[in-house]
Amino acid sequence: MARLPRINIANIPQHIVQIGHNNLNCFFDDEDYEFYLASLQKAAEQYDVKIHAYVLLPNAVQMVATPAIAQGISSMMQSLGRRYVQYINHRYQRSGTLWAGRYKSSVIDSEAYLLTCYRYVELKPMHEGLVEGPELYPWSSFGHHTGRSYNDLISDHQLYMDLGKTRAERANEYSSLFRFRFDRMLLNYIAETIKLGQVLGGDQFTEKIEQIANHRVRPLKRGRPRKKKKAENPAV
Repeated sequence: MARLPRINIANIPQHIVQIGHNNLNCFFDDEDYEFYLASLQKAAEQYDVKIHAYVLLPNAVQMVATPAIAQGISSMMQSLGRRYVQYINHRYQRSGTLWAGRYKSSVIDSEAYLLTCYRYVELKPMHEGLVEGPELYPWSSFGHHTGRSYNDLISDHQLYMDLGKTRAERANEYSSLFRFRFDRMLLNYIAETIKLGQVLGGDQFTEKIEQIANHRVRPLKRGRPRKKKKAENPAV
């Protein structure tokens, strides 16, 4: 099934994924991760994008972010990608592409899926078998959200802020979301939406996005269209 046209709408969160070329590594040591995060912060500030959650895997990047302007995320990712590729090529004396094409994204129904998407992103190192728990992985926003550290790259979404009146209350409430295993069907659903560029949300939210975007954001139904019945000849 082909990907749908990219959706660029202001003030609606997006789940963003970018993968290394041929699934190969795009980070090679701590300095690379640190350079990427510093570059991400600069690009996010330049193009007015709020970063809510992220994870940097050896061969991929995932984040949840909200643009203040329609093309904010697209501009941010283009600038960030160009800067990081130049850095890697210079540092390792290499040339050519680093990423597997353009980033992928899907818009998120905040009320239904935003914090679920946070968890999906921050659990990725564990699901990939890199660590036994998300608290053991240094290159994600998990520590910030659970109160283990503070990260000035993160702009807390209002739904996260609503978890408690103080930072400690919010961290405790957010941590409680990780007590239960992530539903496998939900994991697959989120992965499919990002793969195809679909909306992560229900029918009502999807209809709202279609009205704002002024184009279809749902895949067409499979199969051939039904043939129209021929009109019967009128009686002579």
